[in-house]
Amino acid sequence: MLPEREFKTATAYLHYQMKIRYLLAAFLTLAPLAPALAQYAQPPPQISVSGSAEIKVAPDEVLISAGVETRDARLATATDQNDERVASALKFLRDAGVPDKYVQTDFINVEPDYGPGEQIEPRFYIARKSIQIKLTTMTNLEAVLTGLLNHGVNRIHNVDFRTTQLRKYRDQAREMATRAAREKADALAKELGVKCGKPCSVNANEGGGWWNWQQYGWGNRGYNNYSQNAVQNISGPPESGGETTLSIGQISVSASVNVSFLIE
Repeated sequence: MLPEREFKTATAYLHYQMKIRYLLAAFLTLAPLAPALAQYAQPPPQISVSGSAEIKVAPDEVLISAGVETRDARLATATDQNDERVASALKFLRDAGVPDKYVQTDFINVEPDYGPGEQIEPRFYIARKSIQIKLTTMTNLEAVLTGLLNHGVNRIHNVDFRTTQLRKYRDQAREMATRAAREKADALAKELGVKCGKPCSVNANEGGGWWNWQQYGWGNRGYNNYSQNAVQNISGPPESGGETTLSIGQISVSASVNVSFLIE
């Protein structure tokens, strides 16, 4: 205890003594709880694993991004030529049986080109338009691509093969990945001589469902850890009975999960 003379008043000294008593009482009350609090601060023993799965699927639709580009020293000529080419391509698609709802013009651009240096007058004008097409059958893909190039289109920006049953295959891939993770956790627990309990944390990722030839256009330039993989092939017969030089192949639908299991 400090002597009373070091405090200005007796009341201040009494307040000091009361604070000391309160702190001592709080310490004595919490001391028995320290081991329990330390136990809760540490995470329980766990086994953390990851599982992944991949399903190969035959695509049943394709998205085509095509473009028409024209150039001329006169603005009106460049835009007129572009309109004529686009009209020819759209007519070809209608004649080929592609429904209008699956055809859309989604990018239009007209700009002057001044070339190198600091020229005041443009050398020529550039007109661009993009056409997005969806085909619901693979049988006419090669004919459509060839026909577009023969009817005014001079750019093929993108060809995306996709599946209309993406949700179904992603659910299957996720189930397979989860099963693979559980099997890996059980195997590790057995080797360690412990029992694998309930999951305490789960993180899932999904991907795939399409396959791209190119990743650009006028409007858009531009798990390590323990893993057990499963692969399942789901491919249907080719739709086209005739010969073709275009091999569609399969697209990948994948899923991965990271799971932590409690050790019992």
